[in-house]
Amino acid sequence: MTEEERSRYLDFLRERRTEILQRMQDACARAGRSPEEVTLLGVSKTVGVEEVALAWQAGYRAFAENRPQELDRKLAGIEADHPEMAGVRFDMIGNLQKNKINHVIGRVGLIHSISSAQLAEAVSKRSEAHGIVSRVLLEVNVSGEESKSGFAPDEALEALDGLMGLGGISIEGLMTMAPAHDPDAARRTFSGLRELRDRMRERSGLELSTLSSGMSDDYPIAIEEGSTIVRLGRTVFSPAYEVR
Repeated sequence: MTEEERSRYLDFLRERRTEILQRMQDACARAGRSPEEVTLLGVSKTVGVEEVALAWQAGYRAFAENRPQELDRKLAGIEADHPEMAGVRFDMIGNLQKNKINHVIGRVGLIHSISSAQLAEAVSKRSEAHGIVSRVLLEVNVSGEESKSGFAPDEALEALDGLMGLGGISIEGLMTMAPAHDPDAARRTFSGLRELRDRMRERSGLELSTLSSGMSDDYPIAIEEGSTIVRLGRTVFSPAYEVR
């Protein structure tokens, strides 16, 4: 980017962030919640290190990637060129293949996408081998869409006892994705995730305080239904995205 382009993009990021935070605050008010209960992740998978650094300058403090190799690239670029961002939080939100686990553990704040008992066991084993405890969420396919990965709700409930016995991971809560462009279905999905969390909490005694749900098109609904993390990409980084 030229210096002029950087300046224009930074202005956009700041203005859009103000709009997002206002929408988050309004959704919290409708639900009787505090805005401090909800973390905003900037999903940076479609942009480069320079855009992430400008987002940091605009006030963002937590980001997310969906591919381990892109996480590697972002962290390397930040370490090389942006010392002001030392210790920045990145989460992993995408499908995690077993052969990529070592690229992720110990490098992210939270793994959102534990989609099967087998993946949980693999992350547990690798984490124990590295002497760390990985904070994870169970990915649940609440909507039942064939295109989405994750535990079925009843499957997650039944698997929980076994997963709790794994060393090397700490199960912090649940994650889901809603059907696109359908606000009613989104609300059912997000409320279903919250209700499943409540059942799992009662059964297990775990706090399960984190609910990761809501993206650019539906995050106010997710917040109204209890989300504690919203994952926003296009609305954060793309000037072409139209806020509805």
